Amino acid sequence: MRHRKPLTELATHDVVNQPPPLAAINLYDADPALRGAVEAAGGERHRFRLAEFGERCGTVQTREWARQANENPPRLKSFDRYGRRLDEVAFHPAYHSLMALGLSSGISGCAWSGEPAGHLLHGAMMVLMTQADAGVTCPMSMTYASIAALRAAPDLSATWEPRVTAHRYDRRSIPAAEKNAVTIGMAMTEKQGGSDVRSNATRAERAGDGSYMLTGHKWFCSAPMSDAFLTLAQAPDGLTCFLAPRWRPDGERNAIRLMRLKDKLGDRSNASAEIEFHRAWAQRVGDEGRGVSTIIEMVQLTRYDCALGSAGGMRAALVRTLWHTAHRRTFGKALVDHPAMRAVLVDLILESEAATALALRIGAGLDQATRCDHTASNDQAAVSDRSASEHAAAFVRLATPVAKYWICKRQPGFVHEALECHGGAGYVEEGPMPRLFRQSPLNAIWEGSGNVIALDILRAAAREPDSVAAVLAELETASGRNAHYDAHLEEVKRTLGEAALPERSARGFARDLGLGLQAAALHWSAAPPVFDGYCSQRLDPARRGLLHGELGDAVDQGWLIERACRALDI
Repeated sequence: MRHRKPLTELATHDVVNQPPPLAAINLYDADPALRGAVEAAGGERHRFRLAEFGERCGTVQTREWARQANENPPRLKSFDRYGRRLDEVAFHPAYHSLMALGLSSGISGCAWSGEPAGHLLHGAMMVLMTQADAGVTCPMSMTYASIAALRAAPDLSATWEPRVTAHRYDRRSIPAAEKNAVTIGMAMTEKQGGSDVRSNATRAERAGDGSYMLTGHKWFCSAPMSDAFLTLAQAPDGLTCFLAPRWRPDGERNAIRLMRLKDKLGDRSNASAEIEFHRAWAQRVGDEGRGVSTIIEMVQLTRYDCALGSAGGMRAALVRTLWHTAHRRTFGKALVDHPAMRAVLVDLILESEAATALALRIGAGLDQATRCDHTASNDQAAVSDRSASEHAAAFVRLATPVAKYWICKRQPGFVHEALECHGGAGYVEEGPMPRLFRQSPLNAIWEGSGNVIALDILRAAAREPDSVAAVLAELETASGRNAHYDAHLEEVKRTLGEAALPERSARGFARDLGLGLQAAALHWSAAPPVFDGYCSQRLDPARRGLLHGELGDAVDQGWLIERACRALDI
């Protein structure tokens, strides 16, 4: 919150050597890593759109909305004043302002509009929106990803997709048919199973008209004020995916009961609920017994968004840390000019840029994977397009969980280090760092926590030789440019050549793939000092320290610091 002319000359002391409030920033123009990744993937056509969105996300007003939405979390309204059942969630007006900012700008619909580099555009917008407020990106992400599942039911998709992809936000709790835009939530996990969704106990009974009645519970329902929820239930022929709207076709409220809202560590602006289905009306998405395979494409996209969200969270923490250390003086000079602090800041810059580069590289792969329509044409160009599309699809199948695992794992330690750079000022709730820190573990948990993702990666490497070949081809693009990188690549090849990797090695394997793919992504989109600095810091066994700031001599500290501060106009 900005205050007008606060007093600085007090009775006992003068207030000096305090950083000024963070100025309005165009979050896109000020981020060389994000701009570089967008341009490298052919997204230059979106430059003006992203610059406009980055400006809106970086205003003082948007920051104030984020503060208000997190300090005034959502409230459950089970009943109205007369005792009639509602099952609704009330939000602070600032939450709705943030939702309107993202959804009206197309963050959930742009990937499906047919314009080139749509998934890349969505990814860049997610990085920017996360810096405005991370909580509201949850319903935006699920709404974006829901299209991948809905298209398994063409009739259902034809009804819902136009409203899902509309560049609008409609907050009203009314039937979807009466709205010009909707959001989609998810309700997958149950108390007894967690990530093991095949153990779900929710039952789905055929209603005789093609619809189903759901009975059961869900331990986590994200964004419970969404207009419909993708969920899993046990149908007569096995675990199946369903779409359960908040309102039934007859205009009555669906039997989805909000039992309570989760009191969460972070993500305070967003609501998460425990819910029960009391013979809730639902429509099947995909075939009976094919629930996991139906939902997996959506999960792939939400995992992409997890990586994007962690990259955005790192960038938000880095911006505030650069601002603080440039304006705070100790022992006769700015914090940023002290060698020990510079080492930490440079290491954080490298980490943040690597996260951004890899996350956006996944977006570029998604666009390439969907670029070809896979027609039966034997035209040479069509055959070439199909081959490139299939290669890209194979790449993202393995690279997406790798990016999700590694980038999300790195965020909490990164934000902690950034908070520590603020000293005690970073620990008090009046500033933004505690909120960023509380938020930092979420993406590593959502859509599969560490062991789940690492084991997915291990299984994919064993079962999908095309994906392994595609990832190795990606890693080869940066070979011969840095000795540390080449040594790391050879070690990855050696590991992949082993007959079978035990489960206990899953995390180390995921880490090594993540490190390699981040370096390759930097080679793809960043300036040589960033690529070489990252290889020196992360791939040299002698330099791979346990903490940020253990900087080697090969890193061009001056260039990296000057570039980062110049972009922020500090």
